[in-house]
Amino acid sequence: MTSLPQKAAEVARAYAPHEHRPLGGYLAAMGAFGALAASLAAAARLTGRPVPERPALADVALLSLATHKLSRLIAKDSVTSPLRAPFTRYTEPAGAAELNEEVRDSGSSLKHGIGELITCPFCLALWVATGLTGGLVLAPRLTRLVATVLTATAVSDFLQMAYSVAKEKAE
Repeated sequence: MTSLPQKAAEVARAYAPHEHRPLGGYLAAMGAFGALAASLAAAARLTGRPVPERPALADVALLSLATHKLSRLIAKDSVTSPLRAPFTRYTEPAGAAELNEEVRDSGSSLKHGIGELITCPFCLALWVATGLTGGLVLAPRLTRLVATVLTATAVSDFLQMAYSVAKEKAE
């Protein structure tokens, strides 16, 4: 009889026979995300905070821009590289205060999966949006304030880039 770990290893080999894919790490990340979502739902229920039937369009726009900015800050910003360092290796600058990093393949499926998650702003966006949306239910004033700072920073980034492009064209 095949044990569960043996069966999992067999499935992983069959899934990607020529490449290492950290399926166990991905599974752990999915479990952690489920726990995050369940915790936010439980906190909303325990505190009696009403979950809006339909979020206001202004909140959706605010959280969308804030999610974009926070996801990029975590995944790409130079200043947040110490958070990624245990899971990644610096490769090169990526312009506009961002870095390119590669995931360390230390043999740990969990570390590899975390490395892939925290270097991908698209992957992080779901986590960030979930956290901000939960914050909107549990602490709406504080969440809107934080989201406003992140949104203003994102808009400023685009204006800085547009200014640089306009300046180059003028010269």
